[in-house]
Amino acid sequence: MRPVLTLLAILAVLPALVNAQEVPAAAPTSGSITLDRLFEDPALNGPVARAPKFSPDGKLVTWLRPNERDFLRLDLWAAPVAGGAPFMMVDSKALVPDEGALSEAEAARRERQRLAGTRGLVAYEWDKKGEAILAPLGGDLYYVSVANPNSPRRLTRTPEFETDAQISPAGGYVSFIREGQLMALKLGTSEEVALSPAASEATTYGMAEFIAQEEMDRDTGYWWAPNDGRIVFTRVDESAVALVPRVEIGASQTEIVQQRYPRSGATNASVALFIKDMTTGAVVPVDLGENDDIYVARVNWSKDGQTLYIQRQNRAQTRLDLLMVDPATGQSKVILTEADLVWLNLTNDFTPLASGDFLWTSERTGWRHIERRKRDGTGVQVLTTGNWAVSQITGVDEAAGRVFFMSNKDDSLEQRLYSAPLAKRRAPSAVTASGGSWGVAMATTGKAFLGTYSDPTTPPRFGLYEASGRLIRWIEENKLDSRHPWAPYLAKRASVRFGTLNGPSGDVLNWSMQLPANFDPSKKWPVIVYVYGGPGVQVVRRSWGSNTDQVHAARGYIVFSIDNRGTPNRGRSFERAISRKLGGPEVEDQLAGLAFLKAQTYVDPSRIGVWGWSYGGYMALRLATEAPEAYAAYVSGAPVTDWSLYDTHYTERFMGKPQDEADAYSRSSVLPRLKNVKRPLLILHGMADDNVTFDNSTAAFDALQSASIPFEIMVYPGQKHGIREKARAKHVQLTILNFFDRTLGPGPR
Repeated sequence: MRPVLTLLAILAVLPALVNAQEVPAAAPTSGSITLDRLFEDPALNGPVARAPKFSPDGKLVTWLRPNERDFLRLDLWAAPVAGGAPFMMVDSKALVPDEGALSEAEAARRERQRLAGTRGLVAYEWDKKGEAILAPLGGDLYYVSVANPNSPRRLTRTPEFETDAQISPAGGYVSFIREGQLMALKLGTSEEVALSPAASEATTYGMAEFIAQEEMDRDTGYWWAPNDGRIVFTRVDESAVALVPRVEIGASQTEIVQQRYPRSGATNASVALFIKDMTTGAVVPVDLGENDDIYVARVNWSKDGQTLYIQRQNRAQTRLDLLMVDPATGQSKVILTEADLVWLNLTNDFTPLASGDFLWTSERTGWRHIERRKRDGTGVQVLTTGNWAVSQITGVDEAAGRVFFMSNKDDSLEQRLYSAPLAKRRAPSAVTASGGSWGVAMATTGKAFLGTYSDPTTPPRFGLYEASGRLIRWIEENKLDSRHPWAPYLAKRASVRFGTLNGPSGDVLNWSMQLPANFDPSKKWPVIVYVYGGPGVQVVRRSWGSNTDQVHAARGYIVFSIDNRGTPNRGRSFERAISRKLGGPEVEDQLAGLAFLKAQTYVDPSRIGVWGWSYGGYMALRLATEAPEAYAAYVSGAPVTDWSLYDTHYTERFMGKPQDEADAYSRSSVLPRLKNVKRPLLILHGMADDNVTFDNSTAAFDALQSASIPFEIMVYPGQKHGIREKARAKHVQLTILNFFDRTLGPGPR
């Protein structure tokens, strides 16, 4: 369950969900941000960079930028490292004016990557020399020369979509998936070659299965060796995965889709790996062990291409084996095992070094830290330690002997870049400044990085930095001046407070509070609580924040959030507290936040509402049933209502299989508890949701109706887990805001 906040998921800090009712929106104070403005062009947060990369020759920085006339359409921009103005390298609409309809595979892939709704260039690849860009557009592939970007070379011209396109590391091939088959095009001759057998009804090659894409953060199913000499690819057989009928109700037609959806406790897809020798054409299977009820979590090559590494996770997700594979024979052996009685998190931290060693991270001590190991997994050196967690390894400078990583080491609300020695354990050094949140893309040399920074008073800005942290140049300074899209509303932007409270377990819980610009502490204010509350998502962060929260504050609401147990970046025990009891500790901690709110003299305790989407929608229903009169109103978007209806990898990680943990599943289900609902409740859901399927909500509708409990619903024909079209996303937000206007009432009293 990757987090989804509709359009927020696409633009990271833009608005989310809503539904329209009969009560008109209260007019905002002059100069306040409006709901309409959130969905207008240009993007309210300014030119926020996406997918930043260095060219391989180090001369250019490239990134995807929302178009000023349509912030859902992305174009490719570039800037010279040595200086000079940024320029548009690929105008997606000029290259392909009509992208046409997405193929089913590409639509599903974008939904899994939370890119549905975006248009234009959603991904791109550099060639090895830094001379050209691979641009997938409209289902075909284009090779764009840096020297002459206005005359791109069209590589494919087919009625079928080419997806997951990659340039091979040595630059000899462009590979892609077409109709479930792994293909390649030789760049020198334009000859197409099939690298795998053709797909069949339930079997594909080189594609990541649903579970890998949705829950394991693995979006591909093939991996080139560094020298182009070999390629490893998956065979995914879904024939044993249950067909779950999904009724996709659209505006003009209804279609029954037979989706292969592995619900908790059911059979997963069978995944095998094969290695193809590009010189001889020989294909060998990889020995993944005798048990085929496993997850192929990660696949990596050593720097020299002589060793293949595979991370194999057991079905219970309590064991993670690192396999060392001989690419010539496919034979493997386990060289490292991580074990946890509860569950193990997956990462992308495996980092091969030129020496043949590799970097690895482990939560063995209760906090994720970095280790260095020899090629065969022996000779472990612990490089970081302490009661703080490494969030991810971002890069290595082997010449200088430094590893770079992201962490909230010095402040649990901030993500910063740190570095540590590669050869011995020493206290890490902070590279980036404190005060906000950073996102970083390191150069392959480790000598520089692209950094995106924001804080509550600074919208995301994008710069080129030396590895020391010194700014070389701005790429997108995004200065908050009179020309910025936020400028007309800045004087009435909500202010933010951060704080902590002691939860019922004794854990310290972080909270944030957005205060309206005209906040008067002598008055009684209504509060909207935004909740996610699930694993993998930290809501309370020192960053620019959500524009949806700003609209709610402009309407006259305090906006409050608290990160409960089960959320990330606080260590193993804080996160694992929810094992076998989803909806338990999270609810306890949210209610502790509510008690804190009600104790504030400026809060009207009778006018507090709560809303969330996806896991947050589940949390809203849990709160409505476990504390039915604690809040004045509840809004639940796309909720899981019974965890036996959700998928294997996510649900079983926290709950085990329903066959083995029947009591835990019963305790976590909201369906038998919906008879407890007493206050106004609104449920929203996309009717074509292929992640949290729509039958989760219809089961809730049935339970509420059977108990003769009135409630409100808003459903979206043809929409999936995130409501992403501008008009419909606006409708979602309008619905939620109008619901709170009717049930809470905006402004102080």
